[in-house]
Amino acid sequence: MGIMHRRIGKMTNTWSLFAVRSWILVVALSIFAATFASGARAAPDECAIASAHPLATDAGCEIIAQGGNAFDAAVAVTAALGVVEPYASGLGGGGFYLLHRADDGFEVFIDARETAPGQADATKYLDADGEPVADLSRRGPTAAGIPGIPAALEQLTQKYGSLPLSRTLAPAIRLAENGFKADSRYVRVSGWMVNMLNRFPESAAVYLHDGAPVAQGHVIRQKQLAETLRRIATGGSRVFYQGPMARQMVQSVRSSGGYWTMEDLANYRVVEREPQRFGYRGARITTAPLPSSGGLVMAQTLQILDALNVEAMSEDDRTHVIIEAMRRAYNDRARFMGDQDFVNVPVDRLASRAYAQERAQSIDLRRATPSSELPSIYDVAEEGTDTTHFSIVDADGNRVAATLSINGPFGAGFVAGDTGVLLNNHMDDFAIALASPNLYKLVGNAANAVEPGKRPLSSMSPTFVENERGILVLGTPGGSRIISMVMIGIIDYLGSGGADARDIVSLPRYHHQYLPDRVQVEPDSFSDEWIEALRSRGHEVEIYRRKWGNMQAVFVDAKTGERQVGNDPRGREGVVF
Repeated sequence: MGIMHRRIGKMTNTWSLFAVRSWILVVALSIFAATFASGARAAPDECAIASAHPLATDAGCEIIAQGGNAFDAAVAVTAALGVVEPYASGLGGGGFYLLHRADDGFEVFIDARETAPGQADATKYLDADGEPVADLSRRGPTAAGIPGIPAALEQLTQKYGSLPLSRTLAPAIRLAENGFKADSRYVRVSGWMVNMLNRFPESAAVYLHDGAPVAQGHVIRQKQLAETLRRIATGGSRVFYQGPMARQMVQSVRSSGGYWTMEDLANYRVVEREPQRFGYRGARITTAPLPSSGGLVMAQTLQILDALNVEAMSEDDRTHVIIEAMRRAYNDRARFMGDQDFVNVPVDRLASRAYAQERAQSIDLRRATPSSELPSIYDVAEEGTDTTHFSIVDADGNRVAATLSINGPFGAGFVAGDTGVLLNNHMDDFAIALASPNLYKLVGNAANAVEPGKRPLSSMSPTFVENERGILVLGTPGGSRIISMVMIGIIDYLGSGGADARDIVSLPRYHHQYLPDRVQVEPDSFSDEWIEALRSRGHEVEIYRRKWGNMQAVFVDAKTGERQVGNDPRGREGVVF
């Protein structure tokens, strides 16, 4: 599939304006504002929006054209992505929003992560021998946490936006009511999940055609979802969490074996948290705090690299050290991290430069450290999916980095009643049993165990990077690999002489997460010599079967004000993990 870019003001862009559609658009609002219902027009250089689908980008820019700010646009993009990327996000899921308000510099992290139902506990996901039953945490209503996106839409609107939900949800309502054409990515993902979707007739009726994956160009209409969005647009998130809609969802979930109650929905709240901040190579990095592990894992990894002065190393040595730093940071993820509202996580220590230097001293430049030699997740007491992302910068400098998810492709595969709301399967992000790997092969211990009302540990890492060159807003889907992808982007941005958002999102990727003890690399991305250099030091290298991620980035040049929007070319290939 080709690329389509539309300019914003002075935006640097060498790609043709008339190339075919892309998953990400640089939108010149003046080109298409006349198509908006309001008839409003926006000036060039009004906004820069990077999202995983052109229709969602259009929705955000429609709202900017109507006088909305970046936070209003975030509501529109969130809702639209939930319609056109039902396999990645939606009202039945959760997410994280990192906000920067330009007029006073205020920054906040909005935690709209799902919570565990009050009647859920780890024993409900184990068999008679105490072993995890994967299907219970990955398929159907038992896999679903209490959604956070409806509450987040209202929070963004009431505290930070300038337009009502009736305006910002209008584009998504149209898309759900009138339908959208399935693209190659939708066709591919629905093909992967056809068996799961066919387990649930309500889901198959919407997302498949006669029980089979739809053909490209087939129109997906979601009338029930459109009605749910209309109700939220007029009544706010209360209509989702209380009253007839909530009762219908609870009845649907419980009649199929799930654990939701009316109290679970009524008690759901988004939480505003202080972002995780740290410095690396003269840049100020603002990113996700717990219950995302992204901020702490990145802080430790990048500060280890600072301690070892990797920029002065050869490429082979530098790659080896980056992998070893990842190994150690993911080791601490498994040992210590969970929902800080429920467990005591040594955040200050894990984020400190002193601790990073301590961890750096254990790295051998000549050989890989077997993960079995690192502190075990069993010894912590002695030590003291699928997903989407968008980035927005408006004309005033307000900015949003948001990563949203229902976990695996099409989440739990289960639509709650007649609401059109496809539920998440984020219960699988808990450590169902000690050291038992989840969907993304991540392990954990009691810090991330299932508890009523608790939020599962996440890897979603919406991030701002600021230095004298400008501001980079980025993030990506990709399960456990999200953190390493964002880090590779940061390392390249701060280590290169230039700053091109398109280059950053296109970088080849590699990943290590402590367990399983192997380096994953993308296919057709690294030379045989590069791979052999790793193997010669004792790394097990797995060339993965496909590329991963769908990074979305916006860069604002500090000197010129020029903006670049970068879309990950992998998104056009149907990659969602």
